[in-house]
Amino acid sequence: MKPALRACFRSSHSNSLFHTNSAQIDPSLSLLKLLDLSIDTQLHKLTSQSHARAHRLGLTQHSLIAQKLIFSYCQFRRPFEGHSVFDSLFFKNTHLCNTLLSGYGKNRMFEESLCLFRKMCRGSDLGAVDDFTFSVIFKTVGEFGDVLVGKMVHLTSLKSGLVFDTVAGNSLMSMYEKFGCFDDAFKVFDEMPVRNVSSWNALISGYSKCGWSISLCGLGIWDIVREMQSEGFKFDAFTVSTLLSLCGEEGGHGRELHCYIVRNGLDLSSVHIGCGLIDMYSKSGGVDLGRRVFDRMEWRNVYTWTAMINGYANCGKYDDALLLFRGMQCGDGDNRPNKVSLVAILPACSSIAGLIGGKQIHGFAVRRGVNHDLSLCNALIDMYAKCGSLSYASKVFEHECTQKDAISWCSMICGYGLHGQGENAVILFDRMLRNGLIKPDTSLVVGVLSACSKSGLIRDGLRIYDYVVAECKIIPSVEICACMVDMLGKSGQLDEALDFIKNMNAEPSPSIWGALLSASALHGNSEMQELAYKSLIMMEPDNSSNYISLSNLYASSKRWDVVAEVRQVMRKRGLRKVPGCSWISMNGAAHSFVVADKSHPCSTPLYAILDELVSAMKLSCYNLDFVHLAEV
Repeated sequence: MKPALRACFRSSHSNSLFHTNSAQIDPSLSLLKLLDLSIDTQLHKLTSQSHARAHRLGLTQHSLIAQKLIFSYCQFRRPFEGHSVFDSLFFKNTHLCNTLLSGYGKNRMFEESLCLFRKMCRGSDLGAVDDFTFSVIFKTVGEFGDVLVGKMVHLTSLKSGLVFDTVAGNSLMSMYEKFGCFDDAFKVFDEMPVRNVSSWNALISGYSKCGWSISLCGLGIWDIVREMQSEGFKFDAFTVSTLLSLCGEEGGHGRELHCYIVRNGLDLSSVHIGCGLIDMYSKSGGVDLGRRVFDRMEWRNVYTWTAMINGYANCGKYDDALLLFRGMQCGDGDNRPNKVSLVAILPACSSIAGLIGGKQIHGFAVRRGVNHDLSLCNALIDMYAKCGSLSYASKVFEHECTQKDAISWCSMICGYGLHGQGENAVILFDRMLRNGLIKPDTSLVVGVLSACSKSGLIRDGLRIYDYVVAECKIIPSVEICACMVDMLGKSGQLDEALDFIKNMNAEPSPSIWGALLSASALHGNSEMQELAYKSLIMMEPDNSSNYISLSNLYASSKRWDVVAEVRQVMRKRGLRKVPGCSWISMNGAAHSFVVADKSHPCSTPLYAILDELVSAMKLSCYNLDFVHLAEV
């Protein structure tokens, strides 16, 4: 029997029981139980039937039944029906008002919430405000209002003396944090006479929303954590999952939290804790430890699978990510991939699986009906562009991406630029400006200027740069300046590129000098090459590549004494060049190689084949030289 039919059967069976025993059971109790059943089974029809039965029995003025009806209607996204029940009551109390106020908030009816709150504060016949009233209105204002309204409500709570309630104080802290007023949130926390774990969680959550960028009264996040423990409060699942999201790449605090979870018997199978641990280990380079957590979880859902896939993808283990994704597809309905899972796996397709794998995931999204989701469309555009299929990327952009954001435009523009189609990139950028719906940001400007640079569209590049600086008031970032230097340099305007660097408002970065370096090398300007290399060495004294390149430049001009000096500086600093790495994908597996690498199991036959190829190439060169000499 299907769940919906089973629920209807249960409700019908319950109805019959209540009808047959109506003589023995209090009618108000039977109605309350019916309303509870309608909420549990999510059946709006049963709520309406209970409402009709209350009319027949003359129980419409019963306070508890009215409160249940208001709550039920608001749960079913029918707040106006709940409001009608509220209006029909002759006598209203605080509990009824709070129920309707909460229902308004759940249905995003901000103006109605404030209106009801004002009536309660004026001391009308609706009932006086209490601590629950303020906890509800703080939450509603935080989600839909602004900081001025929030402070006015806060002032009202101070006059009533109810802000010192722990629950209301926690809601007030959360409201200020949603507005970004962390100092005000900390003041509320500091003035609370009684705190609970939720109070500390609200404070820690404020830190999590802005990472490490805030310090309240000189206290960092881990100072707050130690203070919480010193006051005798134990972490719950919310505390741990929030702190795990704050653990940096070093992973030290994350491992400590993992030990805390084990020592205190917190449920590792909790979705929040499990996902937090997987994400923390993946970010700190221990994705294999994250996989251990994943494998030991007794119960997994789509979020834990997605967290593990995302961890593999972010660590570059695309084979493992694809293998896990295939396993996820074979699971039951609760574990089937959703749009977030598809977004997580698409980078693996552009790196390993290629166009065929990307098309398969695209087809899966179409079958599931999520192919119009904005984030997924953006990921598909990026994947198709990186796989070299601009036609498919354009189709997704034009037809499936119904609501485009800055990332959509940027992905398509960068895709054109990546494949040398600068004209299309400029046309698309101009079209975006004409639409006027998206304001250019730094990423978009970098994308279109890079496309102009690769395609040699100097005039278009200069025009776009002047427009975004003058009209869009964009302050040229280091990335934008690097694009301009690269564009001018590649066109042979090396002096103009150097003048641009000298007139910049900000200090030139390594990327800017690197752009000038590649341009001067392209046009054989050794003086400007030397200037760029020296600037790079001053900015990156521990980057061995700069020394190697400068040494090669001096060697090409036979300045061996300077070559020796550069090599000596490298030895003093203990610098060695990191060997380059090449990789190839065969039969669904990626194989990587470095210079003189013998770690691969097939290295012996591979080197034998390479020796044969080298011999064949040498023989070919000798034969060509012999032919040329014979002709002479």
